[in-house]
Amino acid sequence: MIKGREQNMVSRIRQFARKTLWQITWNLLLIAVGSVLCAVAVNGILIPKQFFGAGFTGLALIIHYLVPSLPVAVLYFVLNIPLFALGWIYVGRRFFLYSIAGVLIFTGALALANIQLPVEDKILGALLAGILVGVGSGIILRSLGSAGGLDILSIILVKKFSIRLGSSILGFNACLLIAGAILFSMEMALYTLIYIYVNSYMVNLVVTGLSQRKAVHIISPQWEEISKEIQDNIQRGVTIIRGEGGYTGQTQQILYTVVTFRELARLKKLISGIDPDAFMVVSDTLEVMGRRIGNQPHW
Repeated sequence: MIKGREQNMVSRIRQFARKTLWQITWNLLLIAVGSVLCAVAVNGILIPKQFFGAGFTGLALIIHYLVPSLPVAVLYFVLNIPLFALGWIYVGRRFFLYSIAGVLIFTGALALANIQLPVEDKILGALLAGILVGVGSGIILRSLGSAGGLDILSIILVKKFSIRLGSSILGFNACLLIAGAILFSMEMALYTLIYIYVNSYMVNLVVTGLSQRKAVHIISPQWEEISKEIQDNIQRGVTIIRGEGGYTGQTQQILYTVVTFRELARLKKLISGIDPDAFMVVSDTLEVMGRRIGNQPHW
């Protein structure tokens, strides 16, 4: 009996160890892939075309242009040191440790991934760099860590003020654009603006993507049937809100539900099949927290 319990305990420990090892490997792989994409864009497009970049990478690039003897990789690493003090205070320890690994990986990628991309046109270069860095940053943020820099500040803003990742990046980088325009040229600042906008859009797309949640309000005399069908066929919860028509003064039931972007078409078809005249309002959500429908990353 005792021997059987010991064997079960050993088996559980092994399963936990395998699961933990796989989780660590997977998250480090996401950080590594995202870091390489970002580094290729920096070394292959931003530096050759003298774009300013975004976030702490952009700040490192501006300093590098002013003092060419200072490598971008070294500058990025040094700039991240004070930021990690904030990370230790405001974000989880697991995220913090993964982010330390992320900074080291990204710094190494900046130093080693010197691939020249054959893009001559500056606008096309800005677009391609924005796509590469946006996808790379989004992949990193889908892990349990980050590559440091503005990523950590963005996570803090998400947790404290519910500001979208891409929006906080776009707002923060306005200061870099102004500084770059003053120190260098307005033309380079405008090219960089294109890059930053595409970067921010791609970050939101990769992090949220098709998992974006939609909040739906429905008003219909057939509200009971609609509510039942949503719960049975789409398997989403429904909240019934008691309301009153402003013109008629009649009591009405308002259905409130949250669905994924991919479920929205099914929901519309379901409602129109029951009541073609139903009033429905679909709204974007900033973030949704919950066991089944929540999509907030575990930062």
